[in-house]
Amino acid sequence: MNNKMWGGRFADSPDAIMEEINASIDFDRKLAAHDIAGSLAHVAMLGKTGIISKADAAAIREALERIRGEIEKGEFSFSRSLEDIHMHVESRLSQLIGGAAGRLHTARSRNDQVAVDFRLYIRDAIDALDSQIAALQRALAAKALAHAGAVMPGFTHMQPAQPVTFGHHLLAYVEMLGRDRGRFKDARARLNESPLGAAALAGTSFPIDRTATAKALGFDRPTANSLDSVSDRDFVVETLAAAALCAVHLSRLGEEIVLWASPQFGFVRLSDRFSTGSSIMPQKRNPDAAELVRAKSGRIVGALTALLVVLKGLPLAYSKDLQEDKEGTFDALESLSLCLAATTGMVGDLEPDVARLREAAGAGYATATDLADFLVRDLELPFREAHRVTGKLVALAAKKKVGLEELTLAEMKAIEPRLTKAVYVVLGVENSVASRKSQGGTAPANVTAEAKKWLAALKKRG
Repeated sequence: MNNKMWGGRFADSPDAIMEEINASIDFDRKLAAHDIAGSLAHVAMLGKTGIISKADAAAIREALERIRGEIEKGEFSFSRSLEDIHMHVESRLSQLIGGAAGRLHTARSRNDQVAVDFRLYIRDAIDALDSQIAALQRALAAKALAHAGAVMPGFTHMQPAQPVTFGHHLLAYVEMLGRDRGRFKDARARLNESPLGAAALAGTSFPIDRTATAKALGFDRPTANSLDSVSDRDFVVETLAAAALCAVHLSRLGEEIVLWASPQFGFVRLSDRFSTGSSIMPQKRNPDAAELVRAKSGRIVGALTALLVVLKGLPLAYSKDLQEDKEGTFDALESLSLCLAATTGMVGDLEPDVARLREAAGAGYATATDLADFLVRDLELPFREAHRVTGKLVALAAKKKVGLEELTLAEMKAIEPRLTKAVYVVLGVENSVASRKSQGGTAPANVTAEAKKWLAALKKRG
């Protein structure tokens, strides 16, 4: 049977395989609320400008509201024979009010219709994700404040480098997530233009008011070029790029939680709520939530890559290829939302083993840089000379299998005669972190102030 919405040009019905590859209703039904919102704005404008009668506009508006209610209550019938959400709404509209339903599509095309629907969806998704990222920032900042002075090893190359604090480490992720929010905010600002009224690709000869529909839908302005309006998917790419980088940040935190929760590290304990067991090994506590966050970053990055590949060869204006912009995007943004929720839960429940962190912070000669700084500051050695002397002291300690602080003063003076017992002050990990008072440093006082600053800002801005 021909599709009544566009079948006038065709003598035969689509092949079953054509229907299968062409249908998008299985996933674009997610746009239902946005499609109806766009149609309500459009019909209000058509009625106000006199393009259609006020009676028809009122009948269409009332029927659209009814359809919205049916969809929200789960009473709406979906069928793959109608391809997409736009056809479903129009078909049901026709059932409800007859021929007047056909006037709704005056001065628009499915091309600008789907473009406005998708922008509305992406805008809502960004707003929801922003709230979730802010919630994770609050959880991290609160945990950082509670453990501002808990000393732990800082790593480079996954080798002990210098002592830091647990709070300082968590605040690094607060900064990363702040940049993520900024990228989403930038993407939202650029997408907030309305393509409605661009029609198929060339605009329309009807005297429409695009500013009115843009305002009704909460856009800043109409888009400026009708060709660009229907072919642009930059707003999706930008959003997926922000999502991919945010997912990578969550994955990095997930990886650290996996390591920290292992017996070999023993830095933190995850709650039962975010751990699982083994079907065969009763002792196991698996950090599955963190592992899944780490894994799901791949599908989010993949959605970005897939869309870029779809777009790279497309001429202007609309091509059916653009139907492939939605399914991966829906999945990616929903996956990111789930990952944010899981990570926020894990962080809230996560408890550091402060004693184990302190023990690990002193391993691997982590205060060697403090010793070198002492030689520069107190003995006025050039840094490269201080580096050489410190290296010899570390080699001696390693040979004796003791910590730097366990070397005797006589052993130290044999390498650098000017050393005094004052050197032992800088060899404690607490003294090390307390001395890092430079802006952005790990000193507990810095961490406390920064955590409070973030919590205040997040309370104010959300």
